[in-house]
Amino acid sequence: MNLIFLGAPGAGKGTAATKLSGLLGIPHISTGEIFRNNISTGTELGKLAEQYISKGSLVPDDVTIGMVKARLSEADCAGGFILDGFPRTLKQAAALDEYLESEGRKIDRVVDIVLSEAKLVERLTNRRICAVCKLSYNLKVHDINDSVCPACGGALIMRDDDKEEVIAARMAAYHKDTEPLIDYYVGKRKLVRVNSEEVVSDTFANVLAALGIKGADQ
Repeated sequence: MNLIFLGAPGAGKGTAATKLSGLLGIPHISTGEIFRNNISTGTELGKLAEQYISKGSLVPDDVTIGMVKARLSEADCAGGFILDGFPRTLKQAAALDEYLESEGRKIDRVVDIVLSEAKLVERLTNRRICAVCKLSYNLKVHDINDSVCPACGGALIMRDDDKEEVIAARMAAYHKDTEPLIDYYVGKRKLVRVNSEEVVSDTFANVLAALGIKGADQ
């Protein structure tokens, strides 16, 4: 099964995609992972991407598309994949469709994780990440000291991109560039929408139901 997960920043698509990847035994592929791998291994595309990332600029579509094509050609993607954070634009979506068609493949479903903007802001501004073990917590959900990780004792920190002014900028970019993908995939009859207002476990159950997949305990 070849899947795309869409959703605003903080909607929970990464968490759901990771769990589904484990259940189905197919890779969960994020653009962040692709960038890091290409940069660390020194590929030509990685060197190009690093020039933009180091300046805080967006990586051009052509560079990102090239990296995604290379990742999807790897052996572990033969049985399916979950794309998270790609495509972000209509140009990227069209390029992905063209590439997959040339390989005799296609996207089966696009999962749009839906969360109200008020809930999203609440979720992100209350998120804390352990600086040591990288576990994530939410001050509204977890009964924890807001400065110490209960798992390892490391310092809990607030990510820069979880600050309200940064969230506002990320949401503006999402509305401008990524929301048009919803209509694009509706037109192709591939989109399913999943409510993420509840707790993470409920969101994942909703994803499974939308895709017609039985969980490990079902």
